[in-house]
Amino acid sequence: MSFHTSVHISAHREGQLVRLLQGAMVGILVIGLWQGNAGIAVNASVGLLVTFLPPFFERNYRITLNVGIVLWITVAMFLHAFGTLSLPALGFLSLYKSTWWWDHVTRALSSSIVAGVAYAAIRALEEHTEYIVMPPKFMFVYLLLFVMAFGVIWELIEFYVAAVSNLLGIGKVLTQYGLDDTILDLFYNTIGGLLVAIFGTAHLTDLSDQLRMRMESENR
Repeated sequence: MSFHTSVHISAHREGQLVRLLQGAMVGILVIGLWQGNAGIAVNASVGLLVTFLPPFFERNYRITLNVGIVLWITVAMFLHAFGTLSLPALGFLSLYKSTWWWDHVTRALSSSIVAGVAYAAIRALEEHTEYIVMPPKFMFVYLLLFVMAFGVIWELIEFYVAAVSNLLGIGKVLTQYGLDDTILDLFYNTIGGLLVAIFGTAHLTDLSDQLRMRMESENR
């Protein structure tokens, strides 16, 4: 069952939403450049770049993502980029600074994408070789551990990027708010991985099969 069937949204409508959100991220990027705000510009440009990875893989590697998965990725990237904007309605604060749960939502969404990639890759390897066997319970644990490990690496990246930004005297591209915030970030990263482990694997089977066929074609 595809994503658009389960939530009653047509694939065409999902494609329109993807393009709309990409256009919005272009607008956010322009705002960041106009304001000279490195944080807004970099986050918007990176998010926009990620949304163009699915057509890149389809064009160069013949790996096609379900449009629902593309929408899932695009929504996560848009919410992150939008959260960096300073909004007049919020006293010119960003959603990240003014809304306590915004960071948690974007963390969970982003980590769910990481978990999805991890699942698709290991499932393809499992079907490609007899040396890897991943029973359902072990797959569940693997996804959670992978997301937690990635979360720790990301927190370290945030710390060093913030430190370099301070040394260079440029706007903050990534921000850390202390140890308590880091613990919460890791918790919501785990929530994202948990959601994929419970509900998302059925929607990633087709991607796994394409990765497996790609591996087999390269080994011939």
